[in-house]
Amino acid sequence: MPITVPAYGKEAAGRLASMADVTADDGALRRFLHGLPGVDAVGLEARAATLGTRSIKTTAKAYAIDLALSMIDLTTLEGADTPGKVRALCAKGIHPDPTDRGCPQVAAICVYPDMVATAKEALGGSGIHVASVATAFPAGRAALPVKLADTRDAVAAGADEIDMVIDRGAFLSGRYMDVFEEIKAVKEACARPDGSAAHLKVIFETGELQTYDNVRRVSWLAMLAGADFIKTSTGKVSVNATPPVTLLMLEAVRDFHATTGVQVGVKPAGGIRTTKDALKYLVMVNETLGEPWLTADWFRFGASSLLNDLLMQRQKLSTGRYSGPDYVTVD
Repeated sequence: MPITVPAYGKEAAGRLASMADVTADDGALRRFLHGLPGVDAVGLEARAATLGTRSIKTTAKAYAIDLALSMIDLTTLEGADTPGKVRALCAKGIHPDPTDRGCPQVAAICVYPDMVATAKEALGGSGIHVASVATAFPAGRAALPVKLADTRDAVAAGADEIDMVIDRGAFLSGRYMDVFEEIKAVKEACARPDGSAAHLKVIFETGELQTYDNVRRVSWLAMLAGADFIKTSTGKVSVNATPPVTLLMLEAVRDFHATTGVQVGVKPAGGIRTTKDALKYLVMVNETLGEPWLTADWFRFGASSLLNDLLMQRQKLSTGRYSGPDYVTVD
């Protein structure tokens, strides 16, 4: 089913429009972004570490594991991807644990644009979304017309969500308006003739952004440009999602919502492999943004290897013993 981006309420639309002056030109945008409060790195890292020590007991743990399962974007983004591999991944997404049909299905299957139609057909009426990377993923080194064509092809093939990458070179060289306009253009390319649109996730590749201040600035820039989700990483570099960076992005989303009334989702991606890690992120979401964000509509994990560990921990809670990795399918 196509996803229709929710219309902003009148109050939210008005508050967002009131910020139009900060994106009126390059100078105004630069002044706004550099006028954001500087990040207290020590405080941020200490807060992330403290939240990571929270204990979740058995009943709540079972709920949290199922919640984390339902938030996974199960992904295959390899040059050797085949239709058969994508169909197998879709089958796993629909029934992550074939021995337990009560196990939640994943949120989305994420593929390259040329595999969108295959994934769409394989998922049928399951309700699982099809996400597609676009805009010359993962480097983003292509001309804007190429990036827009990439996006439109994926949307035309049936993608419910588009994961775009920003031009990190433009951002790091201070060409903020170029990045802003590119996100806006990709957002427009997500629209369909029937008025529906694919949701837009904007990937920052935070491991290349050098400073926490840059992460805060790019978070605001993307949200002002219309991002439905902000995402840490492509999973293709050595440093991907980290608790402090994700916490900083969650705080930016909180502050943006307080200022504009517009709700934006967050997706940490890459490097989240264990149930323990996933539960730390869920605690972070709950403590920073609260219950409204604790759904797959507003929080995702870009961590396919996480799925198997969640399944093993889920089986341990239900049977009292570990089944081991041989009892879950390996991607």
